[in-house]
Amino acid sequence: MAAGAFQNVFKIPELKRRILFTLGMLVIYRLGVFIPTPGIDADALANLFAGAAGTVFGLFNMFSGGALEQMSVFALGIMPYISSSIILQLLTVVIPHLERLSKEGEQGRKKITQYTRYGTVILSVIQGYLISIGLEASNVVLGPGWAFRLMTIITLTAGTAFIMWLGEQITERGIGNGISLIIFAGIIVRLPSAIRNIFQYVMAGEMSIFFVIILLVVVVAVLGFIIFVEQGQRRIPVQYAKRVVGRRQYGGQSTHLPLKINTAGVIPPIFASSIMAFPATMASFNIPWVSDLTGWLQAGSGIYELLYVGMIVFFCYFYTAVTFNPVDVAENMQKHGGFIPGIRPGKRTADYIDRVLTRITLGGAIYVSAVCVLPIILQSKFNIPFYYGGTSLLIVVGVAIDTVAQMESHMLARHYDGFLKRGSSGRIKGRR
Repeated sequence: MAAGAFQNVFKIPELKRRILFTLGMLVIYRLGVFIPTPGIDADALANLFAGAAGTVFGLFNMFSGGALEQMSVFALGIMPYISSSIILQLLTVVIPHLERLSKEGEQGRKKITQYTRYGTVILSVIQGYLISIGLEASNVVLGPGWAFRLMTIITLTAGTAFIMWLGEQITERGIGNGISLIIFAGIIVRLPSAIRNIFQYVMAGEMSIFFVIILLVVVVAVLGFIIFVEQGQRRIPVQYAKRVVGRRQYGGQSTHLPLKINTAGVIPPIFASSIMAFPATMASFNIPWVSDLTGWLQAGSGIYELLYVGMIVFFCYFYTAVTFNPVDVAENMQKHGGFIPGIRPGKRTADYIDRVLTRITLGGAIYVSAVCVLPIILQSKFNIPFYYGGTSLLIVVGVAIDTVAQMESHMLARHYDGFLKRGSSGRIKGRR
């Protein structure tokens, strides 16, 4: 890494302004986490969430940065927006109108973004109502009734809409993807607490310094492995034919089609975690047969890990198929005079891309499964206090890579050295 790379960041006025704006928006978000929703008994709520670590509520609480367990105005977090985005992406495959919009460029994307916002509000209203009902059933409400329900729905929906606006402002006027950075901030704020807990274990004699060093080595190795694979690509060579228009010659250059090893990103572990946490969530409502099922699906058990890995592999293939269409890629390539050497344009090209994508997706699914299962094994089998799950690590590393890549793009565009030395393998590549 260049010695003065981070110093160069603040020599560029626009980049400096974007970074400070992003930090300011994230501070506003974190302040909102501590503003409580009216009508909640805080002590009873804390007792309720004490046993919610393995449920869907625990997963939502992670993405909200702890706002759900405090039942703040940001309790729903950004999950309704993520859910709405995923639903729109899935519907794009089956609804022709949405498919046409996705191919109409900037105007189509704006329309889909507008639909995503509407879906976010609708999901927030539904989830706000269900949460208000659940809170009343759990006896943590000071004054139950429709007044409390309406207040909760309005407060939580407005909070999610405000977070959505913050994310869009960061994306437009800051640095990095705003929604991803909000999730990143909610996860990373747990780091000081984790460090404090480890320090307390060492001071109490429950953990040796040597053990802490081994834990740090494991964490660094896992982070390095994630960075290495997230940057990994399978590059398919593409050649563009020469075309002569008037006196000018176009095309003729060689390029490549980059296929990410982990095309699906963090969506598969999120889906898999939600499904695996569903029995534990139902068991909290004291349903007898569900309680028996939860005993078989305890985190760390062989059945749990096999099902978890199977769901991750399934969703890796499913979400890759939804978001990446080899037929469209082959058609666009043929339309612009491009072809893969040794492969005929059209259907043969689409089949070849699909075959390569299927193979590397298997590697990506195994990688995601390993990263997500490792913390569970460390916690359950070896009693190692690994405070971050695999999903959290994937999000944190992926967002960090994307943000640094955008910062480097600003620096290189203004003739500053990037974060890698001259003569190194190349610039940092974002996930998209």
